[in-house]
Amino acid sequence: MTEPRLPAAPFPTGRPRRLRRTPAMRRLVAETRLHPAELVLPVFVREGADDQVPVAAMPGVVQHTLDSLVEEARRCVDAGLGGMMLFGVPEAKDGRGSGADDPGGILNVALSRVVEAVGDDLVVMSDLCLDEFTDHGHCGVLAADGSVDNDATLDRYAAMALAQAATGTPVLGLSGMMDGQVGHVRAALDAAGHTDTAILAYAAKYTSGLYGPFREAVQSSLVGDRATYQQDPANGLEALREIEADVAEGADLVMVKPAGPHLDVVAAAAATAPVPVAAYQISGEYSQIVAAAERGWVDGDRVMMESLLGIRRAGASIVLSYFALEAAARL
Repeated sequence: MTEPRLPAAPFPTGRPRRLRRTPAMRRLVAETRLHPAELVLPVFVREGADDQVPVAAMPGVVQHTLDSLVEEARRCVDAGLGGMMLFGVPEAKDGRGSGADDPGGILNVALSRVVEAVGDDLVVMSDLCLDEFTDHGHCGVLAADGSVDNDATLDRYAAMALAQAATGTPVLGLSGMMDGQVGHVRAALDAAGHTDTAILAYAAKYTSGLYGPFREAVQSSLVGDRATYQQDPANGLEALREIEADVAEGADLVMVKPAGPHLDVVAAAAATAPVPVAAYQISGEYSQIVAAAERGWVDGDRVMMESLLGIRRAGASIVLSYFALEAAARL
């Protein structure tokens, strides 16, 4: 004989589980939603490629040909994505990254092709940095002692910005983390009449071990690290100072990168910055999820969506992710 069940004591705060009982109820009261228009797909285009080249460290990601890149851009439009960020993989490199501002360089040619094909339907974004184009792999030109020369690099960024703006690219992503880069590029753009070209400042780009797969994707020549100019992962207030400086110099949008390890910075930026905040779920974040899913350790689709939703909940209004097309299909 079972004992009679006593009436439950009253819950002073009510029963929150009432609002979790069914999928329909959970959908109704969801505080954060993810939409394809908030997603941006980063893509790689390889000079001289006759066919797509898989990136071994990023299963499902390829180095595109110019033709396959345009096809991918059209898929982004069909999926309702907000944008596409282009990275170039040149055949030749040198110390000053000459291919970066060459109108015939792979990135500028690719930008022109994509803008022409889908520029009215998709926000095309450029990576404005020298690291893919330098034979030493750093994001700037080097001084005689081997250090990165901040101020000399600014002139290279200005030249690169003018070349990219000439392709019709509406958003330039300044990712080099040089002091003064936003103000220098903004002044160069305005002086040349490109007053409508927007700047996405990678204002809080942290040095990270999670960039490894990306460096394979762009065939980086880097030896050493970028700790002297990228953000120290130990610091949060410094990131807010960088964001404030970039906005004051004319940034139209700001970026936190990597997204997952720095959601506190994403949240702080969203709470304080007067411009839209983007966050980049980088290559290592992507590859970790894919690798765990391939081994059956996690449900890949579920973790993908959870990770993107977490970035949005932290406050990012724009999310760059290699999962963008897959996530849009599920949404």
